[in-house]
Amino acid sequence: MARRNPNQDILEEIFANKRKEVMRAREQFPLEKLKLRALQTPVPLNFLDALTNQDKPAPRLIAEVKKKSPSKGLLSKNFDPIALATTYAQNGAAAISVLTDERYFGGNLGYLRMIAEEELGIPLLRKDFLYDIYQVFEARLAGASAVLIIVAMLKKNRIKELIQEAQSLDLTPLVEVHNEAELEVALDCGAKLIGINNRDLKTFRTKLDVTERLKPLIPDDVTVVGESGIHTAEDVQFMANVGVDAMLIGEGIVVAEDVGAAVKMFSQT
Repeated sequence: MARRNPNQDILEEIFANKRKEVMRAREQFPLEKLKLRALQTPVPLNFLDALTNQDKPAPRLIAEVKKKSPSKGLLSKNFDPIALATTYAQNGAAAISVLTDERYFGGNLGYLRMIAEEELGIPLLRKDFLYDIYQVFEARLAGASAVLIIVAMLKKNRIKELIQEAQSLDLTPLVEVHNEAELEVALDCGAKLIGINNRDLKTFRTKLDVTERLKPLIPDDVTVVGESGIHTAEDVQFMANVGVDAMLIGEGIVVAEDVGAAVKMFSQT
């Protein structure tokens, strides 16, 4: 019998848990009530504009509020999401990603809400494992400007549905891919913002040449984000040479001794 990959098992476990979470949330606060509340919130800042702002050098930084991960464990012992987000905004980040998965990443939808209430002047991404439109409305209500959609774990019709629902709520869908097949699906679904994740979902290893390989296959009118494995100034230069518009960095910032200095370095300010 073939052995199953433990990392793939983790991904399946995460999505199984996420389905239970959403089911409980729907029971406690029905979708129709959530829709009404979400649609009463102000129109969010434009996430796509922040990633293509010519006043900032490319690749523009999406700095991530991240406490832990399944592969690395605890990243920040004295985790303070508001302090982190404020430091990001004050030191040149173009946007902020907020992990909202609680069980596996130590996140919380409440962190996104609290950061949004600080009105830091830059847009926020809800980074989670989205598969249901309920989660898109949750993101809008919490103050997000964008949501993450992971092609690897979703069927094509669901990806299209989530993209359309997000756009109807003035949210930008960041559609994440890991290989050529997923990229083709993302483009077929009409994605205008694509994240290329350099982390192999089966091995959790990162190789920056994934972005280098996929970037030339993406039309010029699609904005591109390089994700994972970016830790040094040399990595930033590599991303710049590849031609991505932005990069998403979590661990490389959160574990830094001086977070503000790390953000400045990655923001090239």
